Amino acid sequence: MTTVVQAEGTPTTSQPPPGPGPERRTPHQALMQVIKPVRGRLIASVLLGALGAVLRVVALVASGLLVRQLVDGADAASVAWWVGGIIAAMAGSAAATTLGSVVSHKAAFDHESMMRRAISTHLGRLPLGTVQGLGAGGVKKIVQGDVRGMHAAIADAPSMLGLGIGGVAASLIAIGVIEWRLLLVVLTILPLTALVARIAMKDYATERQAYDRSLEQIDAASIEYVQGMQEVRTFDGGSESFGRYAERIRAFTQHLTAWNDRTKGGALGIRLLVGPLPVTVLVAAGGFAMSSAGWIDPISVVVVLLLASMPVDSFSPLMFMVDHLQKATAAALRITQILDLPALPEAEQPKIPVGGAVRLDEVTFSYAADRAPALRDVTIDIPHGSICALVGPSGSGKSTVARLVPRFFDVTAGRITVGGVDVRDIAPDVLLRHIALVFQDPFLLHASIRDNLTLGVPDATDADIERACRAARIHDEILALPEGYDTVVGERGASLSGGQRQRVTVARALLSDAAIVILDEATAFADPENEAAIQDAIAELTRGRTVIIVAHRLSTIVDADQIVVLDQGRVAESGTHAELVGKGGRYSRLWDRHLRAQGWGLNHARPGTPTGQTAGSAIQPAASAVQPAASVDENGAPA
Repeated sequence: MTTVVQAEGTPTTSQPPPGPGPERRTPHQALMQVIKPVRGRLIASVLLGALGAVLRVVALVASGLLVRQLVDGADAASVAWWVGGIIAAMAGSAAATTLGSVVSHKAAFDHESMMRRAISTHLGRLPLGTVQGLGAGGVKKIVQGDVRGMHAAIADAPSMLGLGIGGVAASLIAIGVIEWRLLLVVLTILPLTALVARIAMKDYATERQAYDRSLEQIDAASIEYVQGMQEVRTFDGGSESFGRYAERIRAFTQHLTAWNDRTKGGALGIRLLVGPLPVTVLVAAGGFAMSSAGWIDPISVVVVLLLASMPVDSFSPLMFMVDHLQKATAAALRITQILDLPALPEAEQPKIPVGGAVRLDEVTFSYAADRAPALRDVTIDIPHGSICALVGPSGSGKSTVARLVPRFFDVTAGRITVGGVDVRDIAPDVLLRHIALVFQDPFLLHASIRDNLTLGVPDATDADIERACRAARIHDEILALPEGYDTVVGERGASLSGGQRQRVTVARALLSDAAIVILDEATAFADPENEAAIQDAIAELTRGRTVIIVAHRLSTIVDADQIVVLDQGRVAESGTHAELVGKGGRYSRLWDRHLRAQGWGLNHARPGTPTGQTAGSAIQPAASAVQPAASVDENGAPA
């Protein structure tokens, strides 16, 4: 670990020396990096495959020499020795080849598991924005498709390489020793085979990249189509969304068809040349001619005929191996690009926060280097046990502040402290246990309610769980479910209503017993009945804790200890509700608009609407509409 000395007030962190970045890492380097955990076993598999090929050549040569022994009238004991040697060589070849395949396949399964764990672990250490930027389709393609795509290369390529190299080398050496002139005949077909293979594999890397990109686009479109099914059916009947999916399928099919058309000539040539018949015919014809001329012994022709197809037969798995390796190389490059993404640095000597005080000190933050800052020089001081509401127009930076406190991202400049400690000096798991998060779009795992509740507190007792759920006003509704707390809620909690999901997340936050609670307008989309229940649950959650509320409904934060108004990433003003309304500034205007909005309804025509126009055709202030949640006196302060 390398210690980095930074300016005063900035945390000291340690990071391992960076490896080659995605731009500098070559495909070969990427492949070597990814297979490093199983490299030793792969080398063993190659050697075993080569040994199997050599023993096969030994058996074939011995078979040819046995023919010579029989022609020369060898005795039965000698023949028996030759037969025993041939059987031993064949058995040894089968055993070495099988063992090599077992070793590489076991390595492939272990590697697949290790890579998925490594990628998942690294994704968990990346800034949330980085993970979101990868997209669901891209992450799925890498974690599932690319890791699985490397399986064939690791499982099959080592034994193919050993069999190929060992078979080609051993058979050519044996043929050369037996009769060098027939070796020349065999060698005539190898350059032609290599040339045809090169033609067949032309532009493979480029075509493979386009192929993989098309698959990623299909994955992304299918995930978008399924996850957005409710909106799709509501607004376009599926025609536009499914059209995008179908268009990507068509583009993929067209690319694959064009790629096959460009390479089918070379593939046909490979199938014709890479086989035993062409080379056997050449050797038979050449051997017959040379034997007739008296240049070579007919028995030598027989022995070479047994070996003649082996160089070309061994060349065939090498071609398949090249295909496996090229796929694996492309997959390894994408995997290393994920693993090379910088994780949030962790403190060398982490500290423990004390209490729930939160402070943003001249914080500037940008989501990307080429984008304008989302926050500029923001300073907010939130004492322990107080309630701070963040308000402002859309895009003002409210949710950004809420996500910087639990360190979903690192600030570009300035610092954020929690419990008197810079968040960068707190271990990530400690920080997240110190903060409870309740967002407006609650997320539940496809698991039981109990598992969702104990996600951050696995050792919680049944009594703890029940106490939290009673406080969150959800206990009775859980008991009414078929399996109670063991009911599986489906993907993203689909079997529960929105209000129920929200109260389960509040119960989960209560169970964590965190000192700080961050609420991103948890009742934004709740119906009145659910909103009341959620508000009661939140009241229990926030009791005695420091609370940061991202507020869209101003009526919910009039009693906050501090209201911070954000505008274009800056603090426009701050204070209590009464103070800010009295100033007549931005918050006062927001409050005024809020009060006017509470009085709008569908009961009357707009002012100036011609007589006789239907009232339901326009929106207009109505005395009988929903009444304001708060009233104001003549000075604009709450009554």
